[in-house]
Amino acid sequence: MKNGRIAGTGSYVPETIWKNEDLEKMVETSDAWIRERTGIGARHIAGEETVAQMAVKAARRALENAGICSTELDLILVGTSSSESIFPNTACLVQDEIGAFRAACLDVSAACTGFLAVYELGQMYIRSGKAKNVLLIGADALSRLVDWSDRGTCILFGDGAGAVVLTAEEQETKACEKIHSDGEKGVSLTCEKGTYLQMDGRAVFQFALSRVPEVIREVLAEAEVPVEEIDAFILHQANSRIIDGVAKRLKAPKEKFPRNIEAYGNTCAASIPILLDEWNRSGRAKKGQRIVLSGFGAGLIWGAAYLEW
Repeated sequence: MKNGRIAGTGSYVPETIWKNEDLEKMVETSDAWIRERTGIGARHIAGEETVAQMAVKAARRALENAGICSTELDLILVGTSSSESIFPNTACLVQDEIGAFRAACLDVSAACTGFLAVYELGQMYIRSGKAKNVLLIGADALSRLVDWSDRGTCILFGDGAGAVVLTAEEQETKACEKIHSDGEKGVSLTCEKGTYLQMDGRAVFQFALSRVPEVIREVLAEAEVPVEEIDAFILHQANSRIIDGVAKRLKAPKEKFPRNIEAYGNTCAASIPILLDEWNRSGRAKKGQRIVLSGFGAGLIWGAAYLEW
């Protein structure tokens, strides 16, 4: 059976960094307060850079890492909820910049689960035989959607983009993905046009602690792989306490949950591919490793994927 193998990764974050100390000048907060509740120490802010521009930079690095030319791409999928343009979509803007003239281009709006959504779609295209090389991107600039006078939300988010190239490959191992939604609870995290992001932090926290371990167990059961055999859990970087809580509920060592939230904050759809790129380029990614990806966020939407590197 053909599955998409991760052939290359790339990421990009803006140069401008706002540390917790910078936010102390804007709202009633402190570095200690933010770190204790979230694990965040800094975040990168896009400024004039667009979501598409960040996506292009991550895409080029992923293609270079994969050793694949843009003209070999059959499909570009972008997970984003903060693109500056309604249309053309971000994927088409990326296509134009990198010269991927053969690729079909689609955006997916699934907030912080955006990358996981495009990952599953990319795998489906490859398994169906409709695509051989797929570029997946998660890119967001939520700094433009938060009220910087609201300490409950402004401390959390940063901007960036991450990308992965999937290449079709015959594999004996079983890979699987699952995504779930609960629109009834969508009021917990909203952002309407012309307004700022609104969040019930406690509700989102409880949702994540409940649903994330559940969906991870679901994909591992389908893959017939026990939790103990997973080498790394690459989770959406929303809150360090959530990651610790998921590890506890899965009875898995915290060491198997790499994180970079201290340096970037919550980069929404970009968080998983940025972390994947760091994992890959640091040399920690080894062929044959068993990895779980999991995202969760507005919608409410959550999911997980099992793969072998």
